[in-house]
Order: sequence, then structure tokens, then C-alpha cells
Amino acid sequence: MEMTRADGTPLRVLVVDDEENIAELIGMALRYEGWEVHQAHTGTKAVSAAREFKPDAVVLDMMLPDFDGMEVLRRMRAFDPGVPVVFLTARDSVEDRVAGLTAGGDDYVTKPFSLEELVARLRALVRRAGAQAVVHEHVLTVGDLTLDEDSHEVFRGGDEVSLTATEFELLRFLMRNPRRVLSKAQILDRVWNYDFGGQANVVELYISYLRKKIDAGHEPMIHTMRGAGYVLKPANGDAEDGE
Repeated sequence: MEMTRADGTPLRVLVVDDEENIAELIGMALRYEGWEVHQAHTGTKAVSAAREFKPDAVVLDMMLPDFDGMEVLRRMRAFDPGVPVVFLTARDSVEDRVAGLTAGGDDYVTKPFSLEELVARLRALVRRAGAQAVVHEHVLTVGDLTLDEDSHEVFRGGDEVSLTATEFELLRFLMRNPRRVLSKAQILDRVWNYDFGGQANVVELYISYLRKKIDAGHEPMIHTMRGAGYVLKPANGDAEDGE
């Protein structure tokens, strides 16, 4: 099934890799999907391209000749805070994968990778980021937290909260199940749509991101139920849950 922007135009993907043959292979695979592709081979050109091209998603190599992918992501997030990013890394350690996610990436693929896997993960990310094209016509409300499924706007106590595509989808899942304890496995299955190979620490990572944005300066709404999972409920002063 071909995926497009809400206005029917092709999805735009920025591919950043200093190995031109790899960038071209990825570009060919994405063009086959009907997507519009722009390539960059340095961090500096990647940031400029992101500003001008306004991609719907970015495939970003961790190792670039001028500065690393995490710095590219930081600069891109300054003017496009919600663009989904898949990191490419030649390193196969949990530490490096988590570092990329901690920097704000939405996913990672370890080299060597299959083009089919990369396309599948991009599809999942873009589907989440482009969910505003689907008309839901209702707003989720839990306590003083509201989430508009149409406009993707989130407010806590009247203050707007800026979320990435993955953070938004995680919060939506929590808000659709208020006061219900959700396990890490349930969250992985619903929010990421594929098996992380047992690396459920990605859930902890994104829960911590949400807490910093949703609970900062307010009574906590997101609670840890030790050994069971996470629950979101209206702030009422209860201290029955964990961290």
C-alpha cells in the first residue's frame, strides 16, 4: 500500500550517509515505494537539506565526516522537533543503540541491514507521524491533560507540550487506557509495532521522556507499577505508585 502525505503528495525522506553507495541503495529502495528522496553525505549538508527539503522522515548515519549523527539530530530538532529519525549505526552494542535513542532518535538499524527492514521501520514511523491525516474528530482527556488526535496538539494544564511522533503515540496509548496498567510488552507491541529483541529498555527511555515533558512542574500522572508496567491517571496526590 502506497503511503503519501495528507495532501496526496509523495512522502519526503532525507537519507544521510557519507558512503554514497549506501545512500544511493537506500534512495533506490525508497523511490521504489513512491517516496521522494533527498541525499546528503555530511552533517552540514544534512542540516541544510532538512531545513529546505522539510522531510517527513530522516535516515541518519551515526558516523559522518564533519560531526556525528546525534549532533545533526540536535540541530534538526531545533527547527523541526517532531520529524521521525532512524539512526544507522555500524556498532552493535546496546550502549550505542540507547545513546541514539537518548539523543532523540525514534529507532535504529544496525549495519549491515536489509533494505526491507529499513523500509518497514520507516513505514511504521511515518504512519505514526502522519496519523493526523486520519480523521478521529475527538480529543482524549485525562485530568488536566488533553490530546487532540486530529491536530496532534497536547496540553497539560493549559500549557502546550511539544512531542515527537513516537512520544505522541506512546502518550496516546496511555491516554486511551487511563488507570490501566500496561506492560512493557504491550507498549512495545502497540507503539513500535515490532519486536525489539527483548530490549524493553526503550520503553523506560520514552516513559522518562514523557515524564519530563508531561509531569514537569505538575503532580505526576505517569506512574511505574513495579514488575507490572506503567499507568497513567489523573493527578490526585496519591503516592501509591513507584517512581
